Amino acid sequence: MIQIRPIEPHEWNFAKRLVYRVAHDVFREARPLDEAIAEYEARGELSDMDDIQASYFENGGIFLVMTHDDEMICTGAIRRHADNVCELKRLWLAPERHGKGLGYRMIQELLAFARSAGYRRIRLETDAAHQKRAIEFYKRLGFSETPAPNASDDEDILMEMDL
Repeated sequence: MIQIRPIEPHEWNFAKRLVYRVAHDVFREARPLDEAIAEYEARGELSDMDDIQASYFENGGIFLVMTHDDEMICTGAIRRHADNVCELKRLWLAPERHGKGLGYRMIQELLAFARSAGYRRIRLETDAAHQKRAIEFYKRLGFSETPAPNASDDEDILMEMDL
């Protein structure tokens, strides 16, 4: 059975590993997963996930997980960006689960949370080279691209949508 719910503290490392595993696939990382994770951890790539309570729940947001029969298959989060603007973060779905409407279900939960929290606009940053499928998904939901003022190699597309 599919369930979407807030993450629990004992699950933070499982969620982080899921994000790394999916990113490893999306970015076509040549190194073994554990080797790539060690390097990313040394660089602090997912440091926001070290304290999800502070980064999300105490920052006007939420961090959700989707499970199937107790297996974590998707993550997604919202956090405050500005007064009436939130940021969509860490939306990662296991590749073997794509094409089943599960990402859509997760984002609908996140958008409902954002609206109920009083946000008027949502934004996200993503990568044009490797995230073409995600960009098309976001466009279908109503997001549009805007100039990215501080673009980086791995987040060079800024997208926003009115809530």
